[in-house]
Amino acid sequence: MTVKLAVIYYSSTGTNYQLAQWAEKGGKEAGAEVKVLKVPELAPQSAIEQNPAWKAHVKATKDVPEVSLDDLEWADAIIFSVPTRFGNMPAQMKQFLDQTGGLWYHGKLINKVVSAMSSAQNLHGGQEATILSLYTTMHHWGALIASPGYTDPVLFTTGGNPYGTSVTVDQDGKMQENVEPAVMHQVKRTIDIAKKIKS
Repeated sequence: MTVKLAVIYYSSTGTNYQLAQWAEKGGKEAGAEVKVLKVPELAPQSAIEQNPAWKAHVKATKDVPEVSLDDLEWADAIIFSVPTRFGNMPAQMKQFLDQTGGLWYHGKLINKVVSAMSSAQNLHGGQEATILSLYTTMHHWGALIASPGYTDPVLFTTGGNPYGTSVTVDQDGKMQENVEPAVMHQVKRTIDIAKKIKS
């Protein structure tokens, strides 16, 4: 049985794109069919142009497909990855989620297995609150949240966030924790649960 995994992310300078790429790798290693998809950018071009890292990342990921509502319906499992914006998800992700009312109304999102990851510049910069803000929408969908909890020792060496992988990023855009193993575990757990639900 093959689980269909959508890895849906927003990233302005590349951190959450990297998390999404690790999620793709973990999903494929676990035997899933994986799509990596970005949500549409809402920021004005003038803002992007003023930030060299943002501008470079937009150019580097121009060929990554944008997510559609059809992708949500297609997926058995969904991994979200977003930076924190004052303890909430970015507007770009929120706008996409706000378009899911039709799928919600017709019960198309019930029992989707979902999990989320996040990043911020400070250790207590809102990562957990951001992940929980995503999960609030998932509760309304009737989705099943596959948080990592403390289900593997790797969580204690990669930041220990039980809600989902989170990472601290310095002013130069470098991750301060080695969270790749946590991402891999989180994705495998999500796929394992999705397999059980699908069967």
